Amino acid sequence: MMQLQITKQDILAQLIIQLESHFILTNIEKSVITDYLDLALEKCESNFFASSNKYFKTNMGGHSEKVRFNPYHSVQYMIFLYYLSHEIYVNTQNSILCDKIYYLNKIMNSVDLFYAIELPQKFGAEHPLGSVMGRAKYGEGFFFYQGCTVGGTYGKNGEIYYPVLGENVQMFANSSILGKCNVGDNVKIGAGTLIKNEDIPSDSIVFGQSPHLIIKKQKYEFEK
Repeated sequence: MMQLQITKQDILAQLIIQLESHFILTNIEKSVITDYLDLALEKCESNFFASSNKYFKTNMGGHSEKVRFNPYHSVQYMIFLYYLSHEIYVNTQNSILCDKIYYLNKIMNSVDLFYAIELPQKFGAEHPLGSVMGRAKYGEGFFFYQGCTVGGTYGKNGEIYYPVLGENVQMFANSSILGKCNVGDNVKIGAGTLIKNEDIPSDSIVFGQSPHLIIKKQKYEFEK
C-alpha cells in the first residue's frame, strides 16, 4: 500500500478547501470527489511505482522501497489532479466538476493536462511549468519538461490531425510535437525542437525545427 505524507482524510479536506477557494462546489460534487479519491490514488501508486524519481519512494532498508505520495510535491500533485479529473470524467461525464479540478491544476501547477485526453499509466514530468499536453495518442513512459506542447494542426481539408507517440518519448524544455506526426519508441526531443507534420523513427535524438530537423540515431551501451 502506498505511503501517504498526510492522511487520506486530510488529502480530501485540503483538496475541497483548495477548490472552494476558487469555485462554488456543491455537496454532490464533494460526494463525487470522495467516491473517486481512492481510484485516483491507486492510479498514482501505479504511476509512482514505475518512476525513477527518488522523491516518489521511501527506502525501507536494503533493497526495499515503498511508493510515497506527498501532496506538497508539485509533480505528484499534478499527476493526482489529472487522474482524479480524468477518472471522474470517464465514469460520470461530469464535465463541470472536471473543469474545476482541471482549472485547479492549472492554477496550482501551471500545467495544462485536460481531463479528456488519455495520458498513459506510466508518464512523468520534471519542472513542467507552462506545458500543454493536448489531444494525441501517448505511449507508455512519456516524459516532459517545462514549456512543452503536444497538439493538433489543421489540414487543407479542415480536418485536425493529432500526433501519435510511441513508448518512452522524452520532450526536453520548450519542445513541441504538432499535427500529423508518428514519433517512434525511445525518442528524445531536444530543447527548443519543433516537430510539425513529420514522422520520427524509433531510437532517435531530434533537434531543430520542421521542416529542417536534425535526426540522429541514439547509441546504446551495447552498441559501443
